[in-house]
Amino acid sequence: MEYRYKPSGVCSTEMIFNIDEENIIQDLKVVGGCNGNLKGISKLIRGMKIDDVIERLSGVLCGYRNTSCPDQIARALKEYKANK
Repeated sequence: MEYRYKPSGVCSTEMIFNIDEENIIQDLKVVGGCNGNLKGISKLIRGMKIDDVIERLSGVLCGYRNTSCPDQIARALKEYKANK
């Protein structure tokens, strides 16, 4: 299932997840942000369970900001679970 999320407080503008029926992340594409880093994160979380990604990425900060792209990925997945 495709799930789209609009992050806030970061440079990226959209996150597009492909999540299977067992809550496994099949793919993540991020529009904007630090291209190489986000491609790397996308590859690292591919095949992971949503809860594991949330646990690992929640609370990661970017400089002086109170969030980051990894934290926004975790927030997106929390929202996905809440609305599923």
